[in-house]
Amino acid sequence: MLNELDAQGSLTSNQKKLIFAGTLGLVLEFLDYFLIGFVLTFIAKPWQLTFGTSSIILLSSGIGAMIGATFFGWLADTIGRRRVFLFTIGLFTISTGALIFTPESVAYGWIYLAAFRLLIGFGAGGLYCVDLPLIQEFVPTSKRGRISGLVTSAVPVGFLLGSIMVAFLAPSIGWRGLMAVCVGISITAFFFRTWVPESPRWLLRNGRPEDARRSIAWALEVDENILPLTADVDAGPQPKFRDLFKYPRSVALSWISNIGMQTGYYGLTLWAPTLLVQVLEVPPANAAFYMIFVTCAALAGRIVFSILSEKIGRRVAGIVCAGGAVAMLLVAAAGGSALSASFTGFLAVLMAAFFFGEGGFAIVGPYSAEVWPISLRATGMGAAYGFGGIGKIIGPMGLAFIVGSSAAAAPSSSGISFQNAFLYFAGWYALACVAFAVFGIETKNRSIEDIQLELDGQAAKI
Repeated sequence: MLNELDAQGSLTSNQKKLIFAGTLGLVLEFLDYFLIGFVLTFIAKPWQLTFGTSSIILLSSGIGAMIGATFFGWLADTIGRRRVFLFTIGLFTISTGALIFTPESVAYGWIYLAAFRLLIGFGAGGLYCVDLPLIQEFVPTSKRGRISGLVTSAVPVGFLLGSIMVAFLAPSIGWRGLMAVCVGISITAFFFRTWVPESPRWLLRNGRPEDARRSIAWALEVDENILPLTADVDAGPQPKFRDLFKYPRSVALSWISNIGMQTGYYGLTLWAPTLLVQVLEVPPANAAFYMIFVTCAALAGRIVFSILSEKIGRRVAGIVCAGGAVAMLLVAAAGGSALSASFTGFLAVLMAAFFFGEGGFAIVGPYSAEVWPISLRATGMGAAYGFGGIGKIIGPMGLAFIVGSSAAAAPSSSGISFQNAFLYFAGWYALACVAFAVFGIETKNRSIEDIQLELDGQAAKI
């Protein structure tokens, strides 16, 4: 019955609605993640935050995402995609709402903020690693790479929306008002998800072919009785986390590429507003406005490499993205002194680095789900994204250690070495590039079932 999906020439309205629901969830996750960087610019001085305490606030959601992605990925393979699809957005909404009531306290306000950022990250990690597998399992093979890549374009859209909100809304409603806007969008996203059925591939894997046929009929918008009841996937035992290590190449590829991309990208993303505000002395609202141009470049990278992944393949596209980010950051490191004195130069390098760095996420996210057998797709992607989530910690903390974690969160321009910062981030992108080159397997124009046959064959030889 899955062949009926692959035979599609164009997407139905139900499939498009599913894609929109998943995309909106990712917009929310990264809108929130982006906003916290600017929230710090508003509270750092009044709350007397150091680089150390600021980094704890920034990395708390990274810790939550690391745990949440691993847990919810496994849970989605165990109890189904749809339930987790709903639960994660619910947790995210409630935790974001709690930030509105953050106490104005120098002593413990930052602790409250960090604690709920941890819960937000926990739910958001599940959003990412469940949304993509679910969408991939409802679309034809010929469109899987492009669609799932374009879904990840929600990330720079979230950043762009955050920049616009900070630039135009923050002056009138404050950062707490921004959190309230996020809650409203989250509630909308929750209701969009309520009508999405369970993944047909998960249903087949769990011995429920009639329910799978019903889900496929929903996706194709046809009468379920005209679809064959024959199963393309055999039912099997419940997955265990340790089963991941039967596929060492998939582990190496997805884990190393994720930690390389996430460390370089999130470290640079979280500190970019601070570098603009504190080092180049750009006012926060202006910095948010200028980051709009950076996020537009990032969005262009996502779109371009989503299309390229279907033309040149995931492995080659991944190498080009990571390698391009390395090259741009090396250029930035070489011209560090000039950049610290040139706003235009700094902005141009950021735009180029984000074009390639963001483009890489159009590959690494969908790829991390594709390189696993059906029973482990969400578990494998969740574990890879969770391991890569370490980068959300060591990315921002890395620059804090370079500067000195006890330094005030408003250093002079001499307090940060642009060269060291850019070299640090470039090294992590280089690691991702090596992972794509050494461990990559090609998934372009191959069904999920066909990829599983190759993976099972490799596992049998070990």
